Amino acid sequence: MAVSIRDVAQRAGVSVGTVSNVLNRPDEVSADSVDRVSRAIDELGYVRNDAARKLRAGVSTTVGFIVLDGQNPFYNDVVRGAEDEASRHGIAILYGNTDEDPRRESMYFDLFHEQQVRGLLVIPYGDVISRLRRLNASGIATVLVDRFSADSGVSSVSIDSVAGGRLAVEHLVDIGRRRIAFVGGPFDIRLVNDRLAGARSAAENAAVNVDLQVVATSALSVEEGAAAGARILARPRREWPDAIFAANDMLALGVLQTLMSEGRMLVPDDIALIGFDDIPFAAAAAVPLSSIRQPARMIGRTALRIVLEEAADPESIPRRTVFPPELVVRRSTGG
Repeated sequence: MAVSIRDVAQRAGVSVGTVSNVLNRPDEVSADSVDRVSRAIDELGYVRNDAARKLRAGVSTTVGFIVLDGQNPFYNDVVRGAEDEASRHGIAILYGNTDEDPRRESMYFDLFHEQQVRGLLVIPYGDVISRLRRLNASGIATVLVDRFSADSGVSSVSIDSVAGGRLAVEHLVDIGRRRIAFVGGPFDIRLVNDRLAGARSAAENAAVNVDLQVVATSALSVEEGAAAGARILARPRREWPDAIFAANDMLALGVLQTLMSEGRMLVPDDIALIGFDDIPFAAAAAVPLSSIRQPARMIGRTALRIVLEEAADPESIPRRTVFPPELVVRRSTGG
């Protein structure tokens, strides 16, 4: 029969609560209780969520990864990069997709904290710095991924999204576009604000007059991009933009889908279109999509290396690694 936590408590001569504390919060239990419970676990062969092995080895072999949108190929590539690096160290990645839902994000934070993972990588929805600091204080190393940490106590690995937004609009202005729509949202997500800030900077500093409009979306998805494209086409023709900068490639592909299905605006003749991330589908689109490239796998590998180094040395100084964006020009902007 399966060994229960009550069997362990009886063998160790302690309460069930003490066994639970030894499994989940050993730093709050006396050394004698930890020894007694550990011996009972070994003798009975009890294993719960890898806790017994953690007690024997003294360290977890798992890292948690909370991801904003599991359907986005860019985030999948970031996770793949982390997995590639993790496999070199004998580490397993536990993956949680929040689907841009802050409640699910909070649930995964609690779950990975309870599991006492060695480290936690987070591509967040909103502001999670206070939660990351609490995890650090409890002995779990953390790294903010695809977001720059303004907090000197929290490590991050990101691209310069402001520079990326600036690069996209500068390119549109260079090819002669003057009425530019920024498609993106929700604005609770920091990267959306950063990319819009870069776009506004480029528009304000252009040598010509640039009209930058904002078309807000409720998610960074193909469906929301298609809906945004439909809202643009519903305007009087004199109000149509001559270029669109989408906050990510998924939105851009949705916009392209609507423009092509309606057939009233040709890309890039009537309207130029550029996205962000340079996912594999960008180059394979019906009209190959210009984009701002991020080194997805390198971001994942770098974040995993940092979180393991900080787990090994909690006194290490937090690092903020920022990769530069790269403009990739394809047919959707005339390339």
